[in-house]
Amino acid sequence: MARRANSSNSKSVEAEVWNYEAKVAEIEGIIDRIEGGELELADVFEQFAQAVEYLRECESFLRQRQQQVDLLIETLDNK
Repeated sequence: MARRANSSNSKSVEAEVWNYEAKVAEIEGIIDRIEGGELELADVFEQFAQAVEYLRECESFLRQRQQQVDLLIETLDNK
């Protein structure tokens, strides 16, 4: 049971550490390395897959924030 609590705490810490701007910077770095020809072909595919995953995370983050904004606006409209 204590192990579960630790796992939950780890997820909370991860959520706090995740940063949209940092992810975008990582994506831009990957794009720069791909476009700059700095990577072997196998690494290009690996890095591309990583960039896609980061983009999905960013999209999810933005979708969640949009839902929060919509809810706040709805709350204001109801007053």
